[in-house]
Amino acid sequence: MSIDNGSFGTSGFRTEFPTALGTSTTDTISLLGHDLASDMMGQVGFGELAFWLVALRRPTPAETRVFEAVLVALTDHGFTPTAITARMTYLSAPDSVQGAIASGLLAGGSRFLGVTEDCGKFLADTLASHAEAGAPIPGSDAEWDALALHAITAQRAAGKLVPGLGHPNHKNGDPRTPALFTIASEEGLLGPHLQLFSAIGRMSEQGMGRVLPLNGAGVCGAALADLGLPVALLRGFALLARCAGLIGQLAEERRNPVANDIYMNVDRGARYVDPHQD
Repeated sequence: MSIDNGSFGTSGFRTEFPTALGTSTTDTISLLGHDLASDMMGQVGFGELAFWLVALRRPTPAETRVFEAVLVALTDHGFTPTAITARMTYLSAPDSVQGAIASGLLAGGSRFLGVTEDCGKFLADTLASHAEAGAPIPGSDAEWDALALHAITAQRAAGKLVPGLGHPNHKNGDPRTPALFTIASEEGLLGPHLQLFSAIGRMSEQGMGRVLPLNGAGVCGAALADLGLPVALLRGFALLARCAGLIGQLAEERRNPVANDIYMNVDRGARYVDPHQD
């Protein structure tokens, strides 16, 4: 597929900027080659559109169901650092809703939300290495288990965590994980990333020395990768979902504020210690 890099004027600067997304004229707005007002508003769901903007193809109903299930799974998880950060920023700057939301999104990283992308990349890299070695896609649970154990062992040998394993609260299993597996299976979208992720769960005790549950952020990454979405952008979808959750957190902060109590408890509980004292 060739890419039009635009036109350049006599000065050497661009005079045209090609895009496959949105453009507008005095009277119209076009998005993805369709008239936004007449062809899309009221006819295309937001989750469907978010998928379409990245994949540049309209998702099937099955893909939309799995994709939106992922968004729902990642929208809110209680008083996580992202929620607390947004509430504290809103306490400090109630005139800046955008700042509060941005601060919450910036708190999404390798421990919260970022696991979605980390897990998707880990699974994709494992599958790619397996294919590069000339090995066929596993055809049985035993073959998936062998690949999963190899991936776990290699990750641990490199001194890295296995993304998608374990959860600080759901020690006995993350309820989102079986739910998303079920939805993907019902829609015929239980692909290689989800199958490998399931095997990693089965092999966690043998590979890690203890049973660790598959967490919701990880299964979301596997599901998104199976939908063919770019692995490098998977964290973006987690942040998209959490943005809605943060708006909800700020709405609740206005109705029933807790940020000032958090601030006062920490501030009044601060105790100086001599940094040089043993």
